[in-house]
Parts: sequence; C-alpha cells; structure tokens
Amino acid sequence: MKITFLGTGTSQGIPIIGSTHPVCLSEDFKDKRLRVSVLVEWDDFSVLIDCGPDFRQQMLRTNCTKIDAVLFTHEHSDHTAGLDDLRPFFFRQGALDIYAQERVLQSLYKRFDYIFKKNNKYPGVLTLNETQITETPFLIGTQTITPINVLHNSLPIFGYRMGGFAYITDAKTVADIEVEKLQGLDVLVVNTLRIEPHVSHFNLEEALAFIKLVNPKKAYLTHISHHLGFHETVEKDLPTHVKLAYDQLQISI
Repeated sequence: MKITFLGTGTSQGIPIIGSTHPVCLSEDFKDKRLRVSVLVEWDDFSVLIDCGPDFRQQMLRTNCTKIDAVLFTHEHSDHTAGLDDLRPFFFRQGALDIYAQERVLQSLYKRFDYIFKKNNKYPGVLTLNETQITETPFLIGTQTITPINVLHNSLPIFGYRMGGFAYITDAKTVADIEVEKLQGLDVLVVNTLRIEPHVSHFNLEEALAFIKLVNPKKAYLTHISHHLGFHETVEKDLPTHVKLAYDQLQISI
C-alpha cells in the first residue's frame, strides 16, 4: 500500500492569503501546505480521501491518472469543494464511485445539484455513483474499509482504516469503542492543528496523547495550521515514531 499526502494544511492552507506570519513567509517547501487530502493505492486501486479546493493543483503535481473511488470524511468545504475537478477522470474512466454518510451526501446534492440531476443534465458534467455508508465496514476491490466515527466539535465525521493504515482528520474527541478499531496499526495519520487548544481539532498535546493511546508503529500529523510553527522546528521535538506529514510525502506499508 502506498500513501501520498496530497495536502496537509488546514482550511485556509499555508500560506494564508495576505498573511505576514513568519510560517506563511517561510521558503521551506515543507511549510507550504495545500488543503488536506491523501491518495491511497494498493494493487490496481487508487482511492482518494476527500476532494478539497486544491484538488486540481494536487493532481497536476502527482502521477495519478486514475481514481477508483473517493471517500469523504465530512461535508466542510476544505474537504469537498474540488468535486467538479474530478471531470478529467470521468472523461477517461466513466462514472466515478463516491462514498459518504447520508448527511454528507445531502450536502453534496445541495451544493453540486447540477452534478446529481437525473434529467436534462448539462453536457460535460461528470457522473458519480453515490454509496451511502454507515459505520459498517465495506469493500473497495480487495480492501476492507472500516469507518472510524469521531467528533469534529459536535459533528460526527468519519476517519477510515484500511488494513494497517488509518486516516483521521478534523477530530476533537474519539470514543473508546472507536479507539479499539485502531489497534495494531502500522501507520496512523491524525490531525494536529496548532499548539493552543481548539474547539474542534486536536492540538499537538491532544494528538500526541491520542497517538500514545492507539500505539501505532508510526504516526504522521496532518491538517496543520501556521500556528503549529515551522516544520523543521516542530519535528525536532516529536517522539521518534511521530513525524509531521508534508505535501507530496509518500510512504509505503
């Protein structure tokens, strides 16, 4: 299994438009973060987790030419706004499969109503095959996908486990029953917004405590804001098995 971090930034990305914060002015490529998303590949399958507003740019700087499915964690714009840019894949492959919980699908139907119209559809609009998911595991190809229910403030959203890999973003609290689903991981990816506490995201202290609880072999931090600090400075103080993810990082399991 290969994982490509397409974007590792929070909802505004880094740099933030017009910001003079030192991290936003950094020349280090690891401090330049598009909105958060990963591409997971195994066998002949390519699965995207979230499709945010930077999706087109992310695809142009990867070698990805095929997407078999898109998994959505939740409906917020930084995770869904790139949906229309799936069109080139639709033109090559035909209708694309997307997976999301019912509330997220309803949001997509409203925001992208022209995509989901059944009659008199505008020419050139992509076609999607929607699958409504719950916490019940499901298959994509040969891989079992296990949704992990977490709370983004009070909003229930999904992380996903695939074999020895799990991806959790925008979490603030995770119930013990969900932590049990994460035992025995090779790699855990988890959101880490900043140093200071936040109402709807793990800060660094909370993310490290969660990693200690899950106890994966390796962990990567993502969904990072400029308030976390410079990549190289922050990473020096992390436990040896914990790393900051950065855009275009590739890892294999």
